Amino acid sequence: MTALPQHTTLQRRRRWAGPGFEAFGSIFAFVYTFLAGNVILALANAPLVFCLALVADPVASWPFFLALSVTVPPSLGGLFAAFQSMNDDGGAVRPFASFLRGYGRSFRRTAPLGLATVALLLFLGVDLVAVQSMPAAAVLVPVIVLAAAATVSVAVLVIAGVVLLPNARLKSLAKASLYLCVQRWYLSLAMLVLLGIIASAALLQPVLGVALAPAPLLFVVWSNASFAFHTVLPAD
Repeated sequence: MTALPQHTTLQRRRRWAGPGFEAFGSIFAFVYTFLAGNVILALANAPLVFCLALVADPVASWPFFLALSVTVPPSLGGLFAAFQSMNDDGGAVRPFASFLRGYGRSFRRTAPLGLATVALLLFLGVDLVAVQSMPAAAVLVPVIVLAAAATVSVAVLVIAGVVLLPNARLKSLAKASLYLCVQRWYLSLAMLVLLGIIASAALLQPVLGVALAPAPLLFVVWSNASFAFHTVLPAD
């Protein structure tokens, strides 16, 4: 059996070792960004997390907790910016710095969007409670629930658009988000399911839920939103 030349053996070892190192670097980048993202989200929404940990039945006080969630949209803008930086920089991730930069750049638009979204959800929530005793509840309740789901979907898509297309007008992003919400309804449904899992985890186990669940699931939300936006409104 003929022995392979030494330089050929070394080249094969290098080819085998290189992708392995890159794969481990990518895995570390994902894990580190997810862990850091959960910590950042908890800090950015500290009043909400603190009250969830203290109150035994948050659902009974839903208007109060919905009002506290006004800090969530700006923090999503920062987290989405960290995800975008992870995709661009690969293994050289700096999630905390990326979050702070994204939070600062998008705050001027995501903060008013958060206020408007919370106000609309409060209005729809009050209407939902009021119509349940009406004869037309069977018709009105699904309409209100659908409107609330559309509000959340459009708001999250707009936040993703603010990060992806920082030079686009908010009005254009809102129109594109509404179109995507309807045209790619399956992505909107998947987004709502993932957001529902995050909310359920935060309600049932506030500390563990916030520490483990949000960032990996929100990365899926971000990836779907990024794909949807680039199909209808390319950055170039």
